[in-house]
Amino acid sequence: MALTGLFLCLFLVVHLAGNLQLLLPKETAVIQFNLYSRILSGNYFIKVISWLLFLSIVLHSIYALIITIKNRKASGSAYAYDRRKVVSSWSSRNMGLLGSIILIFLVIHLKDFWYQYSFGTLPLDDEGNKDLFSIVVSAYGRLWYVILNIVAFMALGYHLLHGFYSAFKTLGVYPSKLSRGLYYLGIGFTLIITTGFIIIPVFVYLNYHT
Repeated sequence: MALTGLFLCLFLVVHLAGNLQLLLPKETAVIQFNLYSRILSGNYFIKVISWLLFLSIVLHSIYALIITIKNRKASGSAYAYDRRKVVSSWSSRNMGLLGSIILIFLVIHLKDFWYQYSFGTLPLDDEGNKDLFSIVVSAYGRLWYVILNIVAFMALGYHLLHGFYSAFKTLGVYPSKLSRGLYYLGIGFTLIITTGFIIIPVFVYLNYHT
């Protein structure tokens, strides 16, 4: 669970770095984003990483389900007084719910972008690359889709708040002198990833559809 989670965190950094090109002026964004998409789709090393990514998502989801079931069975023995709300964060108690929201969003997201790019018939830009930029702009022209992105990445933010630090703790970093630094690193990482991914659909909607 920890290793797949950290691998997915690494993917989020790379994915956000590429998607931030959508914030460039339109003429530059079209060329840069479509070139970025072509490089990723045409690189065999990246293709291997993408399959590892899909495998990580599946394994992470399966492990999460197993852990959730085990935790529910473990908490089946009634205590005189349940203090979980006092000693644990809301995000740690609701990782299953947050993960489910993220998983549903991922299915929709992959269908609209990855599937379209890989198997759909896309127009070409002036450089001869598949024009994924136009697909992204069109998708974010729907207000409900922008709201869905905001909700999904807020859920991801709460998921990361607990998961990032918990992953290192699972790998044995805690307790140590690094633990406090990792805690704040996790907060910073969460804010950057969440804010970055929320800004993109809002920016596209406001700049291209209003």
